Amino acid sequence: MEQKRIIIAIDGFSSTGKSTMAKTLARRIGYAYIDTGAMYRAVTLYCLDNGLADHDGNVNEEQLASQLGNISIDFRVNPADGRSETYLNGRCVEREIRDMRVSSAVSNVAKIAAVRRALVARQQEMGRGKGIVMDGRDIGTVVFPDAEMKVYVTASAETRARRRYDELVAKGNTAVTYDEVLHNVVERDRIDTTRAESPLRKADDAYTLDNSHMSIEQQDQWLLDLYHKITKQCNGQD
Repeated sequence: MEQKRIIIAIDGFSSTGKSTMAKTLARRIGYAYIDTGAMYRAVTLYCLDNGLADHDGNVNEEQLASQLGNISIDFRVNPADGRSETYLNGRCVEREIRDMRVSSAVSNVAKIAAVRRALVARQQEMGRGKGIVMDGRDIGTVVFPDAEMKVYVTASAETRARRRYDELVAKGNTAVTYDEVLHNVVERDRIDTTRAESPLRKADDAYTLDNSHMSIEQQDQWLLDLYHKITKQCNGQD
């Protein structure tokens, strides 16, 4: 009997490793992966490069809303390593959207109602055929409230800041300090959980994954075990 394909929604705080674990799970089960955080980062990069936002995160919302139709975001697999990369208007921006310049402004862009509504519509279209893993802040609560598998990922701010700092240093960014990264993590948490449009919150039927003290292998196995448990239930095998 053919197995029913499901939607997997992974939400949670910034720098919890959601994208990495979602990519790994998608690859292991043969699903498509959609990085919604990268979509908001791409819009933020567009704003910064086109004078619609300053380095303090102040955004010209009216101009941005009028230009949303000019912003094309898609994901392409890099044939060299098999990884999904983010493209903004036909240009690969995977590296640019991960730096602190974008990280410091993305929460202010992501809280704009017009931006969230436009990207949610695109995300829902991407998931129409199911068989996807999607991560972000509001996937299980707004984008796909009926997703069969919902996971809410959390870890302490200090743990997340240390992971993010180590990642930036490994990529050659030695100008940033741990305290700057920690401040950014805490501020993003505040904005993400208090914004009026689609605030970050745990869906009532989501499973909590606190990976503060878990290895990457342990969290990946946790997700895979949960996937098998839920798909058995969806296919009437449990």
